[in-house]
Amino acid sequence: MLVEVNIKNFAIIDDVNINFTKGLNIMTGETGSGKSILVEAIGIILGSRSSKDLIQTGSNKATLQGVFYLEDTSSLKDVLSDYSIKLDPDNLLIVTKEINIDGPSLSKINGRSITVSMLKEITKKLVDIFGQHEHQSLLDSSNHKTLIDNFGDERLIELKFKLEEEYKKMIELKKTFNSLDTDSSQRNREIDLLKFQIEEINEASLEGENEEKLLNEYARLSNINMIVSSINKTIEYISEDEFESSNALDLVNKSLVLLKDISEHDIEIEELSKRLESISFELEDFSRGLVDYSNGIETNEGRLNYLNERISLIHSLKRKYGASISEILNFRDESQKRLSVLENYEVEISKINKEISEVEEELNYYSEELSKSRKTIANLIENKIKSQLNQLNMINVDFKVDFSRKKEFTKDGYDKIEFLISTNPGESLKPLSRIASGGEMSRIMLAFKSTLAFFDKIPTMIFDEIDTGISGRTAQIVGEKILKISLDHQVICISHLPQIAALADTHFLIDKSSDANKTRTSINKLTEDERVEEMARILGGVDLTDTTLKHAREMIEMSKKIKKTID
Repeated sequence: MLVEVNIKNFAIIDDVNINFTKGLNIMTGETGSGKSILVEAIGIILGSRSSKDLIQTGSNKATLQGVFYLEDTSSLKDVLSDYSIKLDPDNLLIVTKEINIDGPSLSKINGRSITVSMLKEITKKLVDIFGQHEHQSLLDSSNHKTLIDNFGDERLIELKFKLEEEYKKMIELKKTFNSLDTDSSQRNREIDLLKFQIEEINEASLEGENEEKLLNEYARLSNINMIVSSINKTIEYISEDEFESSNALDLVNKSLVLLKDISEHDIEIEELSKRLESISFELEDFSRGLVDYSNGIETNEGRLNYLNERISLIHSLKRKYGASISEILNFRDESQKRLSVLENYEVEISKINKEISEVEEELNYYSEELSKSRKTIANLIENKIKSQLNQLNMINVDFKVDFSRKKEFTKDGYDKIEFLISTNPGESLKPLSRIASGGEMSRIMLAFKSTLAFFDKIPTMIFDEIDTGISGRTAQIVGEKILKISLDHQVICISHLPQIAALADTHFLIDKSSDANKTRTSINKLTEDERVEEMARILGGVDLTDTTLKHAREMIEMSKKIKKTID
């Protein structure tokens, strides 16, 4: 569960620390007090997109942190291991988000830096947030298939995986088919082009060719005069005799004589003398090597011309077919395969059509199996949601998951799924998008969340003003439903209705204050007396009277009795 949230320098929140409890956590406050900012902050902790605009004016960064206690680590054990994230000894998971004004946003779990996608994969198993945007998600029929699949088991997941693999095969086969499905004149033009390209590459005889060696030899031959001059000059400096001039070898040998003359007086000089003698031998050998190299140099204009033409040919082919000799040869090999296919057009088309038929059979099989699984789930969901809606004072509501078949296969089957509902007896089933009442939509979404809570193991559920559009007895029923969910899940609920607030196990007040320079939001856990005052404010507005205070106490006491019956 979510045990603590820390928010610093975020929008109008200076520095807030919230300690949530098990059961039902209710958060109330006046309009504009910062309730939506709190939900946004928690969403960012869980992996939602952040913005530098949310950093408080005058600050360099905003810091958001959520501390989660994992009563059961089994659902996260593998993914945490994959990302090398360690739980602390108390099974705490600390998620930190830093939004920096001069740099990228940073996410960490237990001190380990992670990407947003990694964060989402982990936190989706920790918290489920219902906000106003989910109304729109539920109204959009394109999301209904995904909602059904969310209730699926491992077999459904496996079917979707296999189906997607077959669909990828189908896409590739159709691409190949379309590349072949041309008229004969166009096909013949491509055949002629391929033959020309293959022949041009083959005539170059590039197999075994080493471009680097060619370039090196060309560089040597094209600069042969400079090479000869430099080598001869080097030989002259090392060993050739010139009048009134000493070469390097002579100077070394003269130095050697001097050292030998004094070596009998110092054993260390004798050792140095031997080293210089070795250098003398090496210098003589080096000089002979240079002479041999110089004597072997020949000017070969014919070879130079050949190399020039060869290098130019390779460069020309590289411009057309690839950045290296290996890429050119690979282009030729692929062209040869394509040519073979085009020259055997009828055979290849027949082969691809056969493969497409085989893949379509697999697609049809997996799509049928997937559809059966979805219909089983849909039947269960229909009954569950109708029961939930009935409990939420939507009597005689008919709810149906409608299946129709698409004309073509998709990566997740051929099912087209849409949720239909009739809210009054005698009315025909209609798409959810045609429901006008905000109160009805709130209860329908709560029914979905209650059903989801029945299936999944997500420990924390957050409801952001799920009570929109309801009041009176319906509000009481909705509150009791949320309370029932909180028996098995931690629930954090932002509400503006006293019927729901009265049921809280823990009650927080979100308050906004302003001075000449700054507006700030505070979030405080209420004592019993403070809670009565806040309930009275919700009931009667700003002015607290004895009547509203009495009514508030009565609602809280009544809620305690209701909670005992639900337990």
